[in-house]
Amino acid sequence: MVKSIKVKPKKRGRPATGKDPLMAFRASPIMRASVVKWAENQPDEPTLSEAIRRLVESALERDANSVARPSGQSAAKAKELAAKAIDGLTDAAAPAEEQASRKRRLLKGPEEFREARVDRPKKK
Repeated sequence: MVKSIKVKPKKRGRPATGKDPLMAFRASPIMRASVVKWAENQPDEPTLSEAIRRLVESALERDANSVARPSGQSAAKAKELAAKAIDGLTDAAAPAEEQASRKRRLLKGPEEFREARVDRPKKK
């Protein structure tokens, strides 16, 4: 007896265009025009979707590099502002040496948490 040929049923609908999940958002006409203008200035003139992907990737890359360590200038400014705030809250009745000691402890932070700081290298 001859075996019958199995027929694969046709799939309905449009063929899949990509494997990655779709992500959508609403953008104002000004933002869309800015993305289109950016894409037109690229050497390979990417599509709107590709341009948005590239912009998001570059922003995430830049953010990942800058979040880990604040700049020295911003750290110094933060320390200066903290020192001014502490000066305004100090106990005027305490001796100058005690005031300086308290201020130093507040600026450095509690000893228990110094090891947990990610913005400073570990001391050996």
